[in-house]
Parts: sequence; structure tokens; C-alpha cells
Amino acid sequence: MKKKAGGSMEKNRKVLSADLGGTKIKAALVDMEGRVEDFREASTEAHLGGPHVMENLKKLLSSYEGYDAIGISTAGQVDSEKGEIIYANENIPKYTGTKVKELLEETFKVPVKVENDVNAAALGEAFFGAGKEEEDLLMLTYGTGVGGAMLLGKKIYKGRDGIAGEFGHMVTHPEGTLCNCGNKGCYEVYASTTALVKNAKILNEQLTDGKEIFKALQEGREEVRHLLSDWAREVSYGLVNLIHIFNPSLILLGGGLLEQPLAFQLIEEETRKRIMESFQGVVLKNASLGNQAGLLGAASLHLK
Repeated sequence: MKKKAGGSMEKNRKVLSADLGGTKIKAALVDMEGRVEDFREASTEAHLGGPHVMENLKKLLSSYEGYDAIGISTAGQVDSEKGEIIYANENIPKYTGTKVKELLEETFKVPVKVENDVNAAALGEAFFGAGKEEEDLLMLTYGTGVGGAMLLGKKIYKGRDGIAGEFGHMVTHPEGTLCNCGNKGCYEVYASTTALVKNAKILNEQLTDGKEIFKALQEGREEVRHLLSDWAREVSYGLVNLIHIFNPSLILLGGGLLEQPLAFQLIEEETRKRIMESFQGVVLKNASLGNQAGLLGAASLHLK
């Protein structure tokens, strides 16, 4: 493998990117035009803890050659300057405090940059995807929870402690349902895909994921459509708050469920009828890069 000292990456250089999630570690070589080559993945085996996860990551990365730097997109709150995990929940035990940058630079002898997965996905979209025409944007992802990122001038807004963008923990239902953060009424308790599936299973225990929910919709199950409409309304509550606070030109929405045209349509309808007329210029779009967004965002960390 080649080394390259600091400075901007030349267009023909390649970054070895990895996206570390709770289930899978995805990796690929990415060039400066956003072309993805040699995609591979491995099991995270997150339940075995942070040190084991890092060994799995290093094993996957060691199977590559022909790159000049490494970019990592990872679950958890990240100190991107130090390349360390500030906090990770019990989905990856003993991951908090992991010095990802230091460990990988010692092993692979190339520059390493590390970023939170939602921030990385937003960077991927900003440089190579649905947000590449915009300097400023917000991005939200709806999955197990609700993740968020803010980009100003193509750069992530971090806040004082480097962890801004916890949109999932806006309180949309004061004194509502207990969230795993310890507060009550958080946005993600009501607006995540997890919340939709939880309510769907109460309706019918066979509705165990988004795929089954939309299959039931195609079968004409009107009660499921009402359920989806209620969820879209919950999603809109958070978006309305963000639109009125930030007055963004663009909001990107990500997550598997948002790839369904009906889900996106309902969310946009519910949002637009709640925002003030003077804010109606905001554009809502689907994120476009799918599961490659984090890989591309991790590569973009080496763009200057």
C-alpha cells in the first residue's frame, strides 16, 4: 500500500472506506470522483464488544491494497479530531473510548479519519449525492432511532462538544413515552421505523418490518394506511420544528422506509400543512446513495 503525506488528495488517489454498523461492516475503495470499487462486507459481531469489533474491522481492511488513506464511518458519538468514540450504547458494548484513528494508523501506516455514521452519510450526499448542488442542508435518517446532521458550507456543524444533530431527542410529546436516553417524549420514540413497526405489530403480529407493512398496504389493508399516516404525522412534527428553526433550503430524508414513494409523499404532505407560508420554499428530497452514503462520506473526509 502507498503512503501519502498531508495535503489534499489528488483525483486519481483512492481512499479505503469502511462503514461500521451494529450488524455489518461494509468496505470499499473510493476515488475522488465518488466511484466505488471492490465492495466487501463482514459481520460486526457487535455483541462481542468494541475490541472484537476493531479486530474484525482490521481483518477486513487488511484484505485491501492500493489506497492512500482510510476513512471510517461508525456508529456512536465521535470526536472526529481525535478519531475516538465519545459514547456508544450497548449495541456495541465496550466501544466507548475506542481510539479508532490511533489503532488503525498504527496498523496500516496511512492517514485515518473517523466520523459518526449519520454525519458521514450526510457528507456523502453533500459531495456525491442528492445534496451536491447545495452548500447547506439538513439530513435525517429514520431507522432504529432518528439520526441527524447539519451541513454548513459542506462542513458538519458539530456544536461545542462535537455531538450536535441529535434530532431524535427533540421532545415532541412532553412527559410522553420513556426514551432509552432517560427522557420522556423524544422524537425518535414516535417517528423512528422502530416506532412504526411496534405499532404495526400491535395491529397484527405478522407486521414485523417495513416490507411486511407495505405488502399489507398493497393488499388494500386500510387500517395499515391509517397507521402509516399517523407515523408520517409524527415525522412531520420534528421536521416542522427544524424548518422553523433553521430555514433550510434542503432537507434530505434517509432510511429504508423512505424509499417507499407513499411514505415520502405522506411525510411531505403532513409537513407542508404545518409550516408557515414563508417557509414553504424548503425542498424535501430522498437521500439518493442508499447504503453507500456512509462509505462515500468517509472517503470525503480526505477531500480539502
